[in-house]
Amino acid sequence: MDPKKETKELNKEAPNIPIPACVVNEEGKVESANKCIEKVFPFGGVEDQDFFALSGVKMKALKALAASSVEADSDSGATEKPADRDLSIDEKETEELIIERNSRSFSITAEALENGSIMVFFYDVTSYEEIRTRYDNEQICVGRINVDNYDQFTNAVSSETGMVVSTELNRIIRKWSQEIGGAIDKIKETQYVIHFQKSKLDDLIAGKFQILDEVRAIETGIDFPLSLSIGIGAEGKEISETAEFAAAALDLALGRGGDQAVIKNPYRIQYYGGKTQSVEKSNKGKSRIVGHALKKLVEQSNRVFIMGHQHADMDAFGSAMGIYRICLTCGTEAFIVIDEIPENIRAFYEQVRAAEKYNVIGTEQAKSMIEKDTLIVVLDTHRPSYIEAPELLEMTDQIVVIDHHRRVEDSIENPTLSYIETYASSTAELVTEMLQYVLNRKTLVRLEAEALLAGMTIDTNRFAVRTGARTFEAAAWLRRSGADTTEIKRYFQVDKIAFKVRAEALANSEIRESGIACAITKDGGAEVQVINSQVADELLNIKGVKASIVVGKSDKGITCVSARSLGDLNVQLLLEKFGGGGHLTVAGAQIEEEPEAVIEKILIAAEEMERE
Repeated sequence: MDPKKETKELNKEAPNIPIPACVVNEEGKVESANKCIEKVFPFGGVEDQDFFALSGVKMKALKALAASSVEADSDSGATEKPADRDLSIDEKETEELIIERNSRSFSITAEALENGSIMVFFYDVTSYEEIRTRYDNEQICVGRINVDNYDQFTNAVSSETGMVVSTELNRIIRKWSQEIGGAIDKIKETQYVIHFQKSKLDDLIAGKFQILDEVRAIETGIDFPLSLSIGIGAEGKEISETAEFAAAALDLALGRGGDQAVIKNPYRIQYYGGKTQSVEKSNKGKSRIVGHALKKLVEQSNRVFIMGHQHADMDAFGSAMGIYRICLTCGTEAFIVIDEIPENIRAFYEQVRAAEKYNVIGTEQAKSMIEKDTLIVVLDTHRPSYIEAPELLEMTDQIVVIDHHRRVEDSIENPTLSYIETYASSTAELVTEMLQYVLNRKTLVRLEAEALLAGMTIDTNRFAVRTGARTFEAAAWLRRSGADTTEIKRYFQVDKIAFKVRAEALANSEIRESGIACAITKDGGAEVQVINSQVADELLNIKGVKASIVVGKSDKGITCVSARSLGDLNVQLLLEKFGGGGHLTVAGAQIEEEPEAVIEKILIAAEEMERE
């Protein structure tokens, strides 16, 4: 048959169909359409127009629909029609396509024709979409609200002030509940549960959970504000599952330092807020409880593997030395697992090896020795992908996590014991506090005390940032245990080449109008992470700088990022956008792109955060 004649015959089909329909050729132009098409495109004259511009449908999606109809015909025994089989069809492309046109909703289906054109049908599903939208909007969301630092507040003020502030706090929370049509119950002095319709959730997101700012603005008369942590669960199959989402979301909010809202549904987790630093807890009861629980686990285990994050720093390695001492005291065989020794801890590592008292092994040796009742202690991280040997986690049921970083979604699941405190300056501080309750100070040898103090020193930039009273108390205890600050200073010495690289990065740094200083470390090699952090710290000393971002490529071709802030910019939230994390004022990331491209992307993201 003549191709032109065949096309004319096919084009006659569309006008006779009682629903909106048209024929789209291989170039994406509308060859013909029936009268009903005016229900979709009321302006008329759609022939020879670009179908994809008219409908907003992507060509790949339309061809995938047409190809799927051919497969359906083939499965039902019909003769398969020729189709564009060179297409790489994603399963998602064949899902239902719905467009909004002329104040109506239309579901699109397509059928491939023999000449390569596609017949497109539009089914009016407005009433179904209205029902679906109503159903979606009327789903129940569950929210859990926690007053983060209420105990610290009540201990710091008079009973009269506490009552006034508590009344104002309760008024704000209940007013917020009323505004979103929620039903709220106060289950504890510091906790509330709220139920509300999902239609109000978009309003909360659009307002960026303004209640967080309102609570933070309450005048408390002390040097820290009250703050809320909010966990919201949505779209659970049952109300019980939604409640579980809310509880998990609240745990995440608290684990990330509080003063934020976290929304969890079956598909993703969203974070809002997180503008303030975690408030240090005055009560050390939890350190004592966790310390004794850890000691009991160590005593019950046949051996203990201790490991930190990849590219270990002094906080991770120093904390490992502290846990090693607990194992020695309990008489349990212990091993520190580390594969590569970074330059920033090499000087100390050589002293550890020379002491010949500590077992340091690699991942492969650990895998050959591990058993089901072996205890693994993970330090200075809670993300499986960051751990020195993540495969070991699957080989035992006994896992302890001790960390000071803000909690992220992909954390170690169901650890036997978890101690994550974001207020702490370092993991070394947390370990030092536990040591005070489980062993005598004289039991700790000088090398171990110096390792822990070095970890605290590096994570606080020599006690200049993220320090509280408990930080100095822990440092004083280590000093009395024999830690020599002069010896610790030697651990942080760098060679002449590294010093020059750092100086060049500082000299070539740039300060943007936003107050963000940025620099690129060149030829940093294996020490690039250390150099980046040092440069980032130094840049904060410049007047007018409120945050610093430093990038540099490692010897493995990975771009390492160090970010610092004085508190105005949350660098943790910033670098989480790039797969990193940390704290409000200190964060890092590793990205597989060129340093120049990375720093521009981060600066753009920072500007977007400033505008929010």
